[in-house]
Amino acid sequence: MTTGALFAELAAVGLDVHSDRPLAPLTTYGVGGNGACVVKVSSVDHVVAVSEVLHRHPGVDTLVMGRGSNLLIADIGFNGLVIVMAPSSTENAVSVDGDIVEAGGAMLMPVLARRSVGAGRGGLEWCVGIPGTVGGAVRMNAGGHGADMASSVVDATVLSLRSGIIARVPAEQLDFYFRGSALSNNHVVLSVRMKTAAQEAATGTTEINAVVGWRREHQPGGRNAGSVFVNPGSGDESAGALIDSAGLRGFTIGAVTVSEKHANFIQAGEGSTAADIAAVMSHVQSTVEDVHGIRLYSEVCLVGFSADLMTRFSHPSHASAPHVAAKNELHRLLGDHA
Repeated sequence: MTTGALFAELAAVGLDVHSDRPLAPLTTYGVGGNGACVVKVSSVDHVVAVSEVLHRHPGVDTLVMGRGSNLLIADIGFNGLVIVMAPSSTENAVSVDGDIVEAGGAMLMPVLARRSVGAGRGGLEWCVGIPGTVGGAVRMNAGGHGADMASSVVDATVLSLRSGIIARVPAEQLDFYFRGSALSNNHVVLSVRMKTAAQEAATGTTEINAVVGWRREHQPGGRNAGSVFVNPGSGDESAGALIDSAGLRGFTIGAVTVSEKHANFIQAGEGSTAADIAAVMSHVQSTVEDVHGIRLYSEVCLVGFSADLMTRFSHPSHASAPHVAAKNELHRLLGDHA
């Protein structure tokens, strides 16, 4: 699908758009190919303008990116339109209305944690440990330290890139499940409202420091996308423990390694490729299944890979009838043609 005409139209309306732009620097793994057309947006007006142009190009695939902290982009890149969400200066503030805290979709999760605590609100301290944006966290139902977005979100204001419709979507219609929701790459989360409780700022700061300290002690830094595999069902060991007991800690292909510090992290090194990361993921999945009889599925979103590979790592529940019905209902609400 050619994106030349799309690029020209986006440039004509004054948007910050680039052709054939490297996507690797926009992800925490630092690998992957180029985006055919990449536009940076930092306001609702920008997103609306993108939607108006995109409406004339229905065949172009879309990818919405925040920090790229949960993405593995294939070495061939993405042959479509990439919308990169960049927070504006006004989106570094949260608004408080009673027990509700509202934040822009492009705000970073650690900023949300600190701003909400600074506003005397508690309940979002765990967000300091999530490196992505608020909008990305909603779409993926990010979580950690015993909490997730599903337990916090009241509703989200969402724009459909296909129809241009903006709607406030209640949490129930977002259909949150483990590391997923009804939202798709055709949707941009403009803002989110979350429930909180009154709390002294000092108490919240102590909790934030505890979360940061725990992560530094137990999880590796560097080039990774956080936990790679979803923990199996209740009663089973964690994904990290299963990987470790299968003897895979330190397993390496090229410059890609299963972390010595936490076996559910895969570290990229200098010269890494997306293919090498996918190969390590595949080896880990196959070995754990051989040793333990348990198939692990990915928390990380794969983009641009073969359908077979992406299906291999996608949890079967994502395609279950209730989730498919919820996605279709959200499409109808937002006027999508999908």
